[in-house]
Amino acid sequence: MRILVLGGDGYLGWPTALYLSRRGHDVGVVDSFARRQYDFEMGVDSLVPIVHLQQRVRRWKELSGLTVEPFVGDLTDAAFVTGTLGTFRPDAVVHFAEQRSAPYSMIDRQHAVYTQVNNVVGTLNLLYAIAEQDRDVHLVKLGTMGEYGTPNIDIEEGYLEITHRGRTDVLPYPKQPGSFYHLSKVHDSHNIMFACRIWGIRATDLNQGIVYGHETEETKLHPDLATRFDYDGVFGTVLNRFCVQAVTGHPLTVYGSGGQTRGMLNILDTLACIELAVEHPAERGEFRVFNQFTESFSVKQLAEQVAEVHGPGTTIENVEDPRVEKEEHYYRAAHTKLLDLGLVPHLLTDDVVRSLLEVCERHRDRVDPTAIRPTVEWRQTASRLATASGLHGRGDEVGAARS
Repeated sequence: MRILVLGGDGYLGWPTALYLSRRGHDVGVVDSFARRQYDFEMGVDSLVPIVHLQQRVRRWKELSGLTVEPFVGDLTDAAFVTGTLGTFRPDAVVHFAEQRSAPYSMIDRQHAVYTQVNNVVGTLNLLYAIAEQDRDVHLVKLGTMGEYGTPNIDIEEGYLEITHRGRTDVLPYPKQPGSFYHLSKVHDSHNIMFACRIWGIRATDLNQGIVYGHETEETKLHPDLATRFDYDGVFGTVLNRFCVQAVTGHPLTVYGSGGQTRGMLNILDTLACIELAVEHPAERGEFRVFNQFTESFSVKQLAEQVAEVHGPGTTIENVEDPRVEKEEHYYRAAHTKLLDLGLVPHLLTDDVVRSLLEVCERHRDRVDPTAIRPTVEWRQTASRLATASGLHGRGDEVGAARS
């Protein structure tokens, strides 16, 4: 198949492109390098060094003999989106190309507006390009389990059967997103579902949990093929943060009581889920939803596992939660559709945690401990919150991140 990976320079987009290329597909990658600009703005960097996209592509061809075709541009540029689809003519589009940090979207008004414009407008341009050029193109869109929030009932896969006043219907599952980033994903889901209904396009919404892991079979071939490892307070994921804190001798900082529970999956399972979605496309006019995670953990459970694996001397510290969220809640979410298609999960074992700790140890000279502290407070609304919170970079540089 011909598969276009949007956001193909990112943490998941790059390994996905390599994986699909190695599996025999013709792959193109699209990126604006905005993610790299966020690092400049925040004054942080990936723990694992990463090279620029052109060098990555050259190294992949040198090692594998396979070509990944790069396209550099922004999805908010409709002409670029239309031209790229027309040039590459994909059978499927895998869409990672969005600002994906909840804290970043909550810095201030400017970052909230940027996140929603970037994510929602980019996806709308993509929907129009597919509708105008080839409605058989299968859109595989990376959503998030965060769209659902933490309701006091079981979370289904996208839809819920409701009986109201004697009548029954199957309706989209109610959404309770926890940030302006998560809200942008909800808007995407509604727009895609509408486009499927009116234009008859095919789409799969992958509501992904928190991804952990750094290496895949492809990225291990050479340091130039490595993907990023984020641990900072704005873009870093909780397990990465705990591992970096353990290696550098700092307490593992748990927000609030630590009862916040989320779905999680290994990076290897992300690749497998995308392949399964691509190889089993949605029907014409179908908007289907898969909950893409394999296990659920509370923040406290993750901290305890890292502390146990790292060994004596590792401490856990509860700090004030900067977010507005339930710190203790019910959480039970369905995730059977990808298993039914053949997903064989890689679970979060002690060996997996040990491998993350080894990555952190290998690159500990690149750790900036001050980057880990939470600097974005959900409850504040000042237009210059970036300055008030003491973020590493200047909030007014967000314009550079867009360009």
